[in-house]
Amino acid sequence: MKRPTGTIYWIYLFLFVMLGYWVLTDSGGLFGSQAEIEYSTFKQQLRSDNIESVHIQGDRIRGEFRESQVLNRTEADTTSHKNFVTVIPSFGDEGLSSLLEENDVVITAESDSDGFWWYFLIFSMPLFFLLIIGYMFYRRMQMQGRGMFNIGKSQAKLQEPGKNKTTFDNVAGMDGAKTELREIIEFLKDPKRFEEIGAKLPKGVLLMGPPGTGKTLLARAVAGEAGVPFFTITGSDFMEMFVGVGAKRVREMFKQAKEKSPAIIFIDEIDSIGRKRGAGVGGGHDEREQTLNQLLAELDGFEPSENVIVMAATNRPDILDPALLRPGRFDRQITVDLPSQNSRHEILKIHAKNKTIDESVNLDKIARSTPGFSGADLENLLNEASLYAGRNKRRKIIMDDIENARDKIMMGLEREGMQIDDDEKKILAYHEAGHAIVAAALPNSDPLHKVSVIPRGKAMGQTMQLPEKEKYLYNKEYLLDRMAVIMGGRAAEQLIFNTATSGAQNDLMRVAKLSRKMVVEWGMSDKFGHLAFGSDEEDVFLGRDMTRQKSYSDATAREIDEEVQEISREAYERAVKILQKHKDAFDQLAELLIEKEEVSGEEVLKLMKKDQDSD
Repeated sequence: MKRPTGTIYWIYLFLFVMLGYWVLTDSGGLFGSQAEIEYSTFKQQLRSDNIESVHIQGDRIRGEFRESQVLNRTEADTTSHKNFVTVIPSFGDEGLSSLLEENDVVITAESDSDGFWWYFLIFSMPLFFLLIIGYMFYRRMQMQGRGMFNIGKSQAKLQEPGKNKTTFDNVAGMDGAKTELREIIEFLKDPKRFEEIGAKLPKGVLLMGPPGTGKTLLARAVAGEAGVPFFTITGSDFMEMFVGVGAKRVREMFKQAKEKSPAIIFIDEIDSIGRKRGAGVGGGHDEREQTLNQLLAELDGFEPSENVIVMAATNRPDILDPALLRPGRFDRQITVDLPSQNSRHEILKIHAKNKTIDESVNLDKIARSTPGFSGADLENLLNEASLYAGRNKRRKIIMDDIENARDKIMMGLEREGMQIDDDEKKILAYHEAGHAIVAAALPNSDPLHKVSVIPRGKAMGQTMQLPEKEKYLYNKEYLLDRMAVIMGGRAAEQLIFNTATSGAQNDLMRVAKLSRKMVVEWGMSDKFGHLAFGSDEEDVFLGRDMTRQKSYSDATAREIDEEVQEISREAYERAVKILQKHKDAFDQLAELLIEKEEVSGEEVLKLMKKDQDSD
């Protein structure tokens, strides 16, 4: 039988106590059904020898009739009672004791004070039980953060200086951000030195960057380096169903920080309350905007001697209210970008410290093969690799484990149960071979890492290229070669099977997006020259114009579409010519993929070299 829990448990307990109360009181149960009789009636029954026993407590007498006797309270009420209760008159009865003895009645007695505590216990039990239930309910509300006395209190969590062990040694890369933050650390350590020369501490520091780049870790490291109290809270913690609660929580949080100054307040995901005012459905009077207004007032109301710094993190700085970003509030804005190759190497070293990794693992190669990975992604990469090693009952992580983990993160989980017939597998092999041969042939494309026809995630196959170094600028030649590589799959389908399949859907979308950016945004069109028309993407925020904004006429739009089509057509034709030129290597690679399902970039280059030598 399942044990009752929660509300049902308390209902059962309440019913049990009420049952006990009924048993112990005069209404029945332990003392039986009792008749309240007049004292004169009691004396009459006593003289008639109908009384078996009495219990005297103060002026109250409880008694029991003899079994052979039945007492009816009234003629209309025929309910018989074995027990009775009566009260001695206030003037007393001196002959009562003699009368009881003459009729051989069993007599027991107790003091009035003893009975008082017994009655008090019995009658106060339900009230006591209700108080316990109320207290438990109150505690439960408090623990869930919904207690009535907790609504307006700050939700910020405090980390005392001794408990925060994070320092800049735990943060790899981000050298520029560290340099900016060291000034704040020095100020918090020795504020008088800066105040003597008239320097003012920045009131706010905004950390901006993609998710997983270590913004929260960086803020925690600042508090650890400075050795000051660290208050952490997320933007959503200010919001509540009651109006005005968010603003009150802001006041409470700043009050606590001032009491413990010097201190740091860190607000994660500040865009949840710092969004531009007037852009919401509720106009300028909703709860979120009141909270933002209070935050702005607290930032502006700081005094230099308070030594409280507000740090905030967001990955959407474009939607923040301009009032937050002006000097005097978030004076210092620090961009935390995705790590470079060298930074990725350092991050991998930190996360590898608590892992058992084989000596053959090359962290530098892993850093080079993970462009676009954030610090959180790299941590997840090594964790997934350790799970692969454990699954295969290895004591150390090897390179294959990391390769499999990277493929899982980048392409998705392998769909082992998927059955592909021979015809579809052949089309898929030629499709991926088309990408690979074009990538190996063009001079400006990224080096080929491997080709696979193993279904992963939503993709049926994958041609993976890994750049040799970080790219921050993309020239026109690289983009044209990139589009030709993407078109290699559709070109292979047309060249070998004289058809087109739905497998090229994602390829066509990528080419269309890339070619449009070249024409509209980057000025890489021969027809329009060095002109950029700006993006025509929709504005996604409520309360603002949601129509497409175009800075060109409809006639120009038609010409742009024609130019985009021309660039896409040229990329397709280049891919067809390359596959026709390297037909032998193309066929051999497709056959290898059908046989092995995965071919390395080195093997593809060997096939290409063999094909060129034969020419």
